[in-house]
Amino acid sequence: MLDQNMKTQLKAYLENLKTEVKLVLSLDDSETAKKLKTLATDIASLHDKVSVVEDQSASARQPIMQVVNPTKNTAIGFAGLPMGHEFTSLVLALLHTGGHPMKIDAEVIEQVRNLEGEFNFEVFISLSCQNCPDVVQALNMMAAINPQIKTTMIDGAAFQDEVAERNIMAVPSVYLNGEVFTQGRISLTEILSKVDTGAAKKQAAALNEKDPYEVLVVGGGPAGASAAIYAARKGIRTGVVAERFGGQVMDTMAIENFISVKETQGPKLAAALEEHVKEYDVDIMNEQRADSVVAAEKTEDGYIHVSLESGATLKSRSVILSTGARWRKMNVPGEQEYSNKGVAYCPHCDGPLFKGKKVAVIGGGNSGIEAAIDLAGIVAHVTVLEFADTLRADQVLVDKANSLANVTIIKSAQTTEVIGDGTRVTSLKYLDRVSNEENEVELSGIFVQIGLVPNSDFLKDSGVALSPRGEIEVNAKGETSLPGVFAAGDVTTVPYKQIIIAMGEGSKASLSAFDHLIRTPAPVAKVADIA
Repeated sequence: MLDQNMKTQLKAYLENLKTEVKLVLSLDDSETAKKLKTLATDIASLHDKVSVVEDQSASARQPIMQVVNPTKNTAIGFAGLPMGHEFTSLVLALLHTGGHPMKIDAEVIEQVRNLEGEFNFEVFISLSCQNCPDVVQALNMMAAINPQIKTTMIDGAAFQDEVAERNIMAVPSVYLNGEVFTQGRISLTEILSKVDTGAAKKQAAALNEKDPYEVLVVGGGPAGASAAIYAARKGIRTGVVAERFGGQVMDTMAIENFISVKETQGPKLAAALEEHVKEYDVDIMNEQRADSVVAAEKTEDGYIHVSLESGATLKSRSVILSTGARWRKMNVPGEQEYSNKGVAYCPHCDGPLFKGKKVAVIGGGNSGIEAAIDLAGIVAHVTVLEFADTLRADQVLVDKANSLANVTIIKSAQTTEVIGDGTRVTSLKYLDRVSNEENEVELSGIFVQIGLVPNSDFLKDSGVALSPRGEIEVNAKGETSLPGVFAAGDVTTVPYKQIIIAMGEGSKASLSAFDHLIRTPAPVAKVADIA
């Protein structure tokens, strides 16, 4: 199952095991079960602390491999074959079950250990989903810490009957004790906030106690990471507050135009960005969304205030806004109703759930045509609908799409409605903008790829000038209309939304912020504050 190179690498990792690990197999007669048994046997052959046990009664769901610590009675399940993006999840499950330290804060570990009650998590994934491993690994760590927490990764492609029964049309989909818990990417701290209701209040209180920053970066994508590094290298107090580190890059699969790096993947680049930032003395505050910004001239203490949705407020002498953008929606009847029920925005994540079915891709730019090409290898047929009379994608992509027998491209097509049966998408309607004729296409999935919307809603009453499209207006130095407030990346009016451009804009905004700091006196503390 594992080639020699993978075995060599895994054997080195398994040297970190400190306690016994059992791989408990519950198998059926499927081909997946045979592969799962071979995988378990390969792993056990690499270290004497790993053993394989077959127990058909261990689980009603088959085939499954449970990574068990017999001393602590912890169990982490993998239903299906944990390869592709989930192989890393398996390796980490082995290490953490075997006593290798986790790279999370001690207080988080203690919080997980103190959770009371029984928690049975099920995570439905696809092996091509780049978002799924984050969720799987977060829950796996919880299960390795607390024996009252059990978790199982379930490959939707291997358990299609269960996926259909639960009407799962987007991954990752998480169930807790048989009930829907969440859909989409969710972090360990977010999971804890949902199951430990007092956690969010404690975290907000801790953020409120933080001293003011010299530079506070709002957003953790390429622009935010670059800004934080440039600020920290100046030796000034720097903070980063972000909903998720990596931003939109986390949803990008193949990156082939990042100069000097021939090819990489979004999650890999995002991890490298965070690792680089952590090389410096930067206070990173993840899982936090900005709610408002108040100019220094309007605050009593003379600092710029950034309020968060958690209820906390951070203060800084300068602020760099790099909140990026999100997928643009069609805004047609039925889209919201059938979101995650056939309407999707990530073809890499959710494509495998539509294997052998008919789908549509909305949008004829690079992302739309790339999505059509990727989906064509999985689904029965792809219909691409483009509003304009020409495609905006690179010609090499258009040529590839046109060469595929199961891809149909329709131009001058305006999507007007998503149709469903109450539980899932069954078709969509579109208007032929040339003939003015309305058409309906029967299908099971719709992948929306029509560009981005800037994440600037929280700025509408802040005094920060926005363009008609909602982008933050900036000058050549990255300055906004508010003194001390700068912006960079996809959220701004700077043209060409590219990773490398965002990084350059982030560093430029940071240098401008530093220039602002050395030319602007620091706020003077009031006597009452000192007392």
